[in-house]
Amino acid sequence: MERLNQTNSVSEFILLGLSSRPEDQKPLFILFLIMYLITITGNVLIILAIRSDPQLHTPMYFFLSVLSFIDIWYITTIVPRMLVNFLSEKKTISYAGCLTQMYFFYALGNTDSYLLAAMAYDRYVAICDPFHYVTIMSCHTCVLLVAFSCSLPHFHSLLHTLLLNQLSFCNSNVVHHFLCDINPLLKLSCSSIFVNDLIIKTEGLVFWVTPFLCIVFSYVRILIAVLRVPSAAGKRKAFSTCGSHFTVVILFYGSIFYVHLQPLSSYTVRDRVATLVYTVLSSMLNPFIYSLRNKDMKRGLGKLMGRRKS
Repeated sequence: MERLNQTNSVSEFILLGLSSRPEDQKPLFILFLIMYLITITGNVLIILAIRSDPQLHTPMYFFLSVLSFIDIWYITTIVPRMLVNFLSEKKTISYAGCLTQMYFFYALGNTDSYLLAAMAYDRYVAICDPFHYVTIMSCHTCVLLVAFSCSLPHFHSLLHTLLLNQLSFCNSNVVHHFLCDINPLLKLSCSSIFVNDLIIKTEGLVFWVTPFLCIVFSYVRILIAVLRVPSAAGKRKAFSTCGSHFTVVILFYGSIFYVHLQPLSSYTVRDRVATLVYTVLSSMLNPFIYSLRNKDMKRGLGKLMGRRKS
């Protein structure tokens, strides 16, 4: 980060946030504080319920507990800074702080993406090859999938953070966003962004699309397998095991593709709202989606609450 003082005149960025109107700041602070507390509480309850109920010690719930843990840190990368800016007049973030936020924003967000792919693969094996499920989804395999999902995104994020650090920001330092995202920052650069744009459209696209394609492949195979089930009850049971995960995938990837598959020049306020969906809203809704649509999770949460009361 020392390079900043040598080549850049920008030592900090101003995050405009969701609204510049003073009367909106306190209501937004209260709203996002409530959402943040709900997210932390919901995901902690999911983790505790899975750990405390032996019947939930399966690969699917192991992945879910890791996803909840990552979501806690993911939203913590974003919302506390938003809360500070809602009550601050300057709304600034240091250059180093901005790059740090961007690094963890992409590292943890992509970890979510790869964990969703691992969960889709788990459902694919459970439905399409149930007799070999225990062998295929062994403890060793699950740990490897989680290790891969949690480590690879950090290399991807580091690449884009280092490339961004090579740019000069000598004009405006006003970021039209509520966090340090790569597209709004690239728009502020006064040096060539050709390499950055090329890496985003090649390595970045492959990195983002690969887990999505794995999910699509898994669900296509699941759909084919389920359609071969003769009984309607069997089909409903098979679909019910995937319903929660499929809902989360649609919510998460729908908003991601809306934001990142657009030209850099077309980045608008609607993209900020879409970013909220796959960051704050997705992390908050995940515990509700997985608990309200899942009998095992509702039972596990019920047992956990029963122990706390007793």
